[in-house]
Amino acid sequence: MTTITEFSVAIQRRFGRQRLRKFILGMIPFIVLIFVWHLNSIFVWLDPVEIPPIADVWGAIFWLQSDCPGVIAAIEGHGDCILTNHVSSSILRVILAMVVGVPLGIGFGILAGMNRVVSAYLEPIGVFMNSVSGIAWIPLAVVWFGVGWETTLFIMLNTIFWLLFFNTMMGVRAVPKVLIQGVQTLGGTRLDAILQVYLPGAMTSIITGLRMSMAFGWRALIAAEMIGGDSGLGFMIFVSSSEFKTEEVFLGIILISIIFLATDRWLLVPLEKWTIERWGLVWKPT
Repeated sequence: MTTITEFSVAIQRRFGRQRLRKFILGMIPFIVLIFVWHLNSIFVWLDPVEIPPIADVWGAIFWLQSDCPGVIAAIEGHGDCILTNHVSSSILRVILAMVVGVPLGIGFGILAGMNRVVSAYLEPIGVFMNSVSGIAWIPLAVVWFGVGWETTLFIMLNTIFWLLFFNTMMGVRAVPKVLIQGVQTLGGTRLDAILQVYLPGAMTSIITGLRMSMAFGWRALIAAEMIGGDSGLGFMIFVSSSEFKTEEVFLGIILISIIFLATDRWLLVPLEKWTIERWGLVWKPT
């Protein structure tokens, strides 16, 4: 009993009582969901073809990786790691789209927001493009680029750019003019105004746009992979569903959720917290 108590105290000291409590509360819905899922495997309320047992979903990992070679064979180009290939394809598309789309969206958003007349004209365009960006473009993208990387990358870029552009533009436009006039009065250049006023002032809107673009872009990517892709988790789910391999469909869905949740919790949320603390929007106790 003493050992358990000491372990509990050590965990609380390591992670903090509030963080540990938040983590446990956040895990409860997942535990309940897994428990109900396991009960369905025992009592068979729904057919295994509709809701496969957890063991089958777990076994699908090893089945899809059964042809995965060792290190030497992989270097020589032998074997085929099906699951690894699909996961890496989706992740690489996300990374590439973010590397290209984020700088363009933020850059053009700042330029448009600095001129209130221009931003007023572009606001309806931004609203319109955000309403149709992503999944709505898939049929045209397939016609334009065919099936493959170009279609899925276009859909992802389309979603990321317009969400970031619109949020950045609106955030920059909301910066008070008196701050810009203060920089100019002190002899600051246009670049100084961008780096020291516009960018910090719009940072919360930019981070919000970044989180939104990541969420909507990820969904659009999966849909694009289903319809116009030749690899990726969306493509894997689509092919598996057509072959009635529901355990692989469930595996793909779970992997999609885990990847996005990890990205949001470990990258975007800390970035958002650092941003609002960095620019003085919240007070961080010392």
